Amino acid sequence: MEVEGAKERRVKIMQQAHVFISGSVQGVGYRQFVKSSARKLGITGWVRNTPARQLPYGFRRVAGGEDGGVEAILQGEKAVIEKMIELCRKGPFLSEVKQIGFEWEEGGEEYKDFLIL
Repeated sequence: MEVEGAKERRVKIMQQAHVFISGSVQGVGYRQFVKSSARKLGITGWVRNTPARQLPYGFRRVAGGEDGGVEAILQGEKAVIEKMIELCRKGPFLSEVKQIGFEWEEGGEEYKDFLIL
């Protein structure tokens, strides 16, 4: 028997993670992989290539080159974002992820879709 008003409500708390990925992640379909994976998981935000000089302090650059990395904003439920970060660690077939880092952030702009910038 269910008592009126006693039904438990599940409130989805939206989180945001700012993710940085370095390695061989440019020119190998990495951004499209992130976009496709994010949309499948219901995550919103964006992904873009980042020049080497804009990678956060402590991130290794690809040996022998000035290639940068990839940066993304992921918005959604925390558990789903964590799953997405694990997918980012693997990347698509031709990529080679050397390092990944992320920070949980206070939500800023709320995104309605996932875009490649």
